[in-house]
Amino acid sequence: MHLPLPQTPEALKIWYNAITAGYRLTRKDAENLLIIAPDSPIFKTLLDLANELRHHFLGNAIELCSIINAKSGRCSEDCKFCAQSAHYKAPVDTYPLLDYAPIASMAKVNEAAGVHRFSLVLSGRGIDASELTQVIDYYQQLKQDTNISLCASLGIMTESDLKQLADTGVTMYHHNLEAGPRFYETICTTHTYQERIETIEAAKRAGLRICSGGIIGMGEHWHDRLDLIFDLRRLDVASVPVNVLNPILGTPFAHLPRLSQNEILKTIALFRWIHPTADIRLGGGRHLIEGAGKSAFKAGASATITGDYLTTVGQDMAGDRQMFEALNLPLGTRG
Repeated sequence: MHLPLPQTPEALKIWYNAITAGYRLTRKDAENLLIIAPDSPIFKTLLDLANELRHHFLGNAIELCSIINAKSGRCSEDCKFCAQSAHYKAPVDTYPLLDYAPIASMAKVNEAAGVHRFSLVLSGRGIDASELTQVIDYYQQLKQDTNISLCASLGIMTESDLKQLADTGVTMYHHNLEAGPRFYETICTTHTYQERIETIEAAKRAGLRICSGGIIGMGEHWHDRLDLIFDLRRLDVASVPVNVLNPILGTPFAHLPRLSQNEILKTIALFRWIHPTADIRLGGGRHLIEGAGKSAFKAGASATITGDYLTTVGQDMAGDRQMFEALNLPLGTRG
């Protein structure tokens, strides 16, 4: 399909109509959208139509998920953005896998607050056999003790281990690609981008839906972000977390400048234009977006992590509910 250059609101509306009719943007199309600068007269149209794409493909409901940092710190991997890496001296709590009681308590609190999905997150390259046995038991108990949808974020895993998770009632696996393949080599040397791809593919074969995204603001080029979202679309991930780097003292990225509001919103909008059927989910660094992300939910975002993150404080659930009520956006889940 030949699309007109996106130079007017009318031209962008043609792009919108093509996508709602089943067309998916090519890399060249996406590069044409990159030209739209924040001071362009059609920048607001880019954001507004991204929001309309959200509504067309996913409806108006915003999906909430939450996480518990079930094992923290002492990670063997050297991801430069991460305070939990044992390679750096960032101030972070360190502890082994939690007992079931605090995990169940948090899951129940989140369920009562209207959160749709709950995930255990463990630091480290992957999970060892004894931890997997415990985690499987935890998920089996959570399935009995709550009605909240279950997700897991346990690092690099085999298909057989992922199948065990699926058999307990876990429905989604979270495993970020973090960045496009070219830039990834500059942020982590202890495991490869391909290993992350292979874990996602294994999780899909195990019957799990995929939540996978990345971090923006690490010094990557816009084309690296396009590499990331096109790989995520190729992998047909259901949820794309967009994390905004929150530079943490003690990590190699502590000195990096924060992104502008417009660059964050443009990223969210472009991700929606390129992968219109996925949940574009606000993740870490959400407090760096105006109004705790309020503007992002007018630019194509359709979901968010609520509550605290792994090593930073997030937006409280009551505040989120108030914000979505003000935006006239109901809460709801997509499975």
